[in-house]
Amino acid sequence: MYVCICKGVTDRDIVAAAEQGATRMSQLKECTGLGSQCGKCARDAKAIFNEAKQTAAQMSHLFSAA
Repeated sequence: MYVCICKGVTDRDIVAAAEQGATRMSQLKECTGLGSQCGKCARDAKAIFNEAKQTAAQMSHLFSAA
């Protein structure tokens, strides 16, 4: 699903950034351009990003414990 229409950023792009190690919104914005035009996507993008970071951290703990 498109989260940022202006820059063509999808929820999958946001999840991929979290999985690749992005930990701050500024890093997400830097690698995707998200939120740099009208900014209407920022709230939804942040929610998706926070959830993706949590999931990535949980997966990391699972793999490191194995």
